[in-house]
Amino acid sequence: MKYLCLVYANEQELHSSPNSPHDSECHAYAQRVQESGRMLAAEALQSVQSATTVRMRGGKLAITDGPFAETKEQLAGFYLIEARDLNEAIQLAGDIPAARVGCVEVRPVRQLDVDPAAGH
Repeated sequence: MKYLCLVYANEQELHSSPNSPHDSECHAYAQRVQESGRMLAAEALQSVQSATTVRMRGGKLAITDGPFAETKEQLAGFYLIEARDLNEAIQLAGDIPAARVGCVEVRPVRQLDVDPAAGH
């Protein structure tokens, strides 16, 4: 089953805390999960200051600079993994280096029945 591990952290603490992970540690973690065959995708995100929030209300597009809401922790990145079950996904998420200074939300992916040929 696929799980999305959403990494949240306070951007200042993510890079300045004594427990902050170094890029090399994050790369090593990603490589281990990749080599195990459980990594489907992973990306770090640019600063929340570069975010744009899009809403469609009453047929009109509304665009706002920045995140949807002010929070103490921002979405910093994600891992899309394949795991036997939620317990295995939680174990993998617990090893994400950024979990030491933030948190990781683990969510099962809901499969969409989309016919790839329908768009052509």
